[in-house]
Amino acid sequence: MLVGRRAERALLGEAMRSAEPELVAVYGRRRIGKTFLIREFFGEAIAFELTGSHAGDMKSQLDAFTTALGRATGTGLPLATPASWADAFRLLEAHLKASRPAAGAGKRVVFLDELPWLATRRSGFLAAFEHFWNGWASSQEWLLVVICGSSASWMLRKVVKQRGGLHNRVTRRIRLEPFTLAETDAYLRSRDVDLGHYQTLELYMAFGGVPHYLKQARAGESAAQAIERACFTRDGLLRDEFEQLYASLFDRAERHEAVVRALAARRRGTTRGELLQAVGMVSGGTATKVLDELEESGFIARSTPLGHDQRDAVYRLADEYSLFYLTWIEKHRGRGEGAWQRKRASPRFRAWSGLAFESLCLKHVMSIKRALGIAAVETEEAPWSHRPLDPDDEGAQVDLVIDRADRSTNLCEMKFSETDYVVDKGYAHALERKRAVFRRATGTRKTVFLTLVTTYGVKNNAHAQRLGLTTVTMDALFESP
Repeated sequence: MLVGRRAERALLGEAMRSAEPELVAVYGRRRIGKTFLIREFFGEAIAFELTGSHAGDMKSQLDAFTTALGRATGTGLPLATPASWADAFRLLEAHLKASRPAAGAGKRVVFLDELPWLATRRSGFLAAFEHFWNGWASSQEWLLVVICGSSASWMLRKVVKQRGGLHNRVTRRIRLEPFTLAETDAYLRSRDVDLGHYQTLELYMAFGGVPHYLKQARAGESAAQAIERACFTRDGLLRDEFEQLYASLFDRAERHEAVVRALAARRRGTTRGELLQAVGMVSGGTATKVLDELEESGFIARSTPLGHDQRDAVYRLADEYSLFYLTWIEKHRGRGEGAWQRKRASPRFRAWSGLAFESLCLKHVMSIKRALGIAAVETEEAPWSHRPLDPDDEGAQVDLVIDRADRSTNLCEMKFSETDYVVDKGYAHALERKRAVFRRATGTRKTVFLTLVTTYGVKNNAHAQRLGLTTVTMDALFESP
């Protein structure tokens, strides 16, 4: 059963109902649910489906094509493997012509999954596909071709933004993102897993919104039990997932892993120059390609601090599972039962949970805006920091600044807590200092509000009242748009 993905389903529905041939590109990271979405949405309308195999050579991919074509024709008879992709697409064209639907019967779908794996080097796959689409398929109004890939950067570079035969041929594209918290909650409930918001939040902070990872949660288990079993038992699915994750997506993936590891060690993120120095890479085309590939796939995020230009952009790790793996699983694999429960009681848990919650909130900025009643207000959102310019100056960092067109600004701090968050005298002073430094450093004349995004809200005491805090709870992060 499909859960969430409303915008994506609407787009696929439009493609299915259109009176023109459609070429739809779908891309998103491994395990995100691309194949499931296409199969579930189109069902029996799929006339041909082929999936590429990781690290397979041209012959093995063509063998897979032959098997898929035999399945599509329904003959059950073994077919001769074509000698080239040009021959393969001629066979596919002949099959589709023979099975053309009657007028008004709706579109037939060709689904080519993991296109980057099918298009092996010097195989001629892309040239043959271009000829198939440009020479015949693009004139068949009853045909919808879906091309899918886990390497978002490859799909964009080789297909969507290609300057050759496929230039401007893609009619619609879908970047499939991880589930939001609202979609995660709905997905878990569809599997009879009812954890409540706090435990769903904890599960998301470890697994992210990746459906295949979230599938590890079982009815009747707590989030801690699911994390324990998936990450810390000998046969846990996510115990070794990190080791395959990047290698399956990128060439020379050790460079991508090095960047991810460096960002995991830098809580507030880092500039491009500092990051490349940390991983021993020289600034240039190769470094740009690695960073772009990680950003396009959603593993890292780049933001420009308020008041700065692109040269000062800050990179941070955005993938929850990678942070969880590098913090807990890789070097801290517990032995025996209760490993995760013991780790949750450690000081390290507080540091990790704070960072993971902050990252999660940055992915749900629109939910925060709705909770503040400013969803319709034009805003600019970014982290902010100020380094002291002289010995008498003060520095400050703010998790998120929402700069508003209504002459107001929210300085947002994210705090993960098991109970109502308590603003004590020291933290109240720190917040006042941040607001003062922000006003002085930016020269803003806007009204500056202090906002806390927490799990259960803020305990009402004199310090919180004096600051005039606005608060957003985790419940707001679960609200659907």
